Amino acid sequence: MIADLTTLDLLALAWFVLLWLGYANLVDRPLWGRPNLNRAMRARRVDWMREMARRENRMPDVVLIGHLMQSVAFFASATMIVVAALLGALGAVDQIRGAVEGLHFAAPAARAAWQAKLLIMVALFVYSFFKFSWSLRQWNYCCVLIGGTPPAPLPEAEREAAAERLGAVASGAAVNFNGGLRAYYFALAMLAWFVNPWAFMAASLLVLAVLARRQFFSESAQAIAPRA
Repeated sequence: MIADLTTLDLLALAWFVLLWLGYANLVDRPLWGRPNLNRAMRARRVDWMREMARRENRMPDVVLIGHLMQSVAFFASATMIVVAALLGALGAVDQIRGAVEGLHFAAPAARAAWQAKLLIMVALFVYSFFKFSWSLRQWNYCCVLIGGTPPAPLPEAEREAAAERLGAVASGAAVNFNGGLRAYYFALAMLAWFVNPWAFMAASLLVLAVLARRQFFSESAQAIAPRA
């Protein structure tokens, strides 16, 4: 089926992968010095865990993590529904293909090419599910670590070590959740591939621009970023 994709389709797919992976590496493992929202939030999570270690009552922290876990679990469940719907669409590919190619601006494509695009989208959401499920497990680990943190008051060195450890686990959970959510955004761009490869490339660039603006230039990024 991949062989039925045109050269332009393969070029558009390579452009998509380049933008997606390039952005993920820039945000999750920054290659340059500009602050971003994810990096700033890592420091805020360490602050959170430092305050948690100072308190005797840690139930509010567990409740907050519980709310975060509910969000992750919702997306994990929704992702499996999306995967099932896409697999169902494989059985109705002729009807969907006929409806889309009836648009005057849609590029015609072979049936096998449509199946390949659907399977690639399935793979994208399967990747997203694994990200969400791993995030959920890491939030569980975070709860265990909070439960295992000795009661306050703690010596400063022990409190800092606990805050760094918990902050690292919480940030790992957040990074994986963000990775799964990012796949959703780029999946929206992939919908344009069924219309036209050029539209797919433009949509991928638009999604990248939206995500980059939120990550580097949004009001939230400016508010959360550490002050000089």
